[in-house]
Amino acid sequence: MDARPIVVGYDGSPDARAALSWALDEGARASAPVKLVYAFAWYIGPTLFAPGPSAWPDDEAHADARATLAYAVEDARSSHPEVAVTAEVMDGPAQVCLRDVSANAALVVVGGRGKGGFAELLIGSTALSVSTHAHCPVIVVRAGVSQAEGDVVVGFDGSPCSVLALAFGFEKAAATRSPLRVIRTWSPPPTRYYLEIAAQQLKDDLDHQVATWNQKYPQVSVSTDVLIGSAAGHLVAASAGARLVVVGSRGRGAFSGTFLGSVGQELIHHAHCPVAVVREVAVAAAVR
Repeated sequence: MDARPIVVGYDGSPDARAALSWALDEGARASAPVKLVYAFAWYIGPTLFAPGPSAWPDDEAHADARATLAYAVEDARSSHPEVAVTAEVMDGPAQVCLRDVSANAALVVVGGRGKGGFAELLIGSTALSVSTHAHCPVIVVRAGVSQAEGDVVVGFDGSPCSVLALAFGFEKAAATRSPLRVIRTWSPPPTRYYLEIAAQQLKDDLDHQVATWNQKYPQVSVSTDVLIGSAAGHLVAASAGARLVVVGSRGRGAFSGTFLGSVGQELIHHAHCPVAVVREVAVAAAVR
């Protein structure tokens, strides 16, 4: 049992409700408490396209936020009485507040999109920021995506973050008694003479990495695939019917520590199941 809470970024939106549902199921399985965080700031400025500095909400807005949380907590305790559920309203941008509370969390769970305006322009801004900067693994859940009891799928490219993603994937597969599928993608060399040799080397390296973790989790049934083409495309396809897709926050070639990798961004927007993003600072959680 992990005494640290599963933190949920909650604002009452459909995606936030989906995130809460996932977190409650995980809390029940892991005997972990769940904490809802409603964090927001207003922006003042001449136009919505040129906002000024942030301003904290007034008493009425705080009361509305507390009412939203109270309803969510009551519903959560009714549906999952075995889970200890608490809630807190925080002043400040959601990205900053969730990043700060993640330092003492087992997981942070967020929706793909909240209640903010200009949905198409700002889609996933909080999810992307939290996934990039959180101090623990982040789960992104979009309303309407499947939460099937299928495979746990891990994207692996040999980078340090992908090794952590593999460890986290094994942990979740073992905990949920799910099969684990590990996918590595590549672009073949222009000379076909080296095609089979290169493909076999990648497969051997992947199998070696998997075998190391399979020794710790021998109960997990694992399959590996080395595929030609886009990592994002293959992982999105594999997410159909999956329980969870796990990736590192950045892979090979990403700008160090600055942005969530392109594969992670694609999955947050297009995966057919919840997405877990694991950062290097989350190593303790990933290998526990």
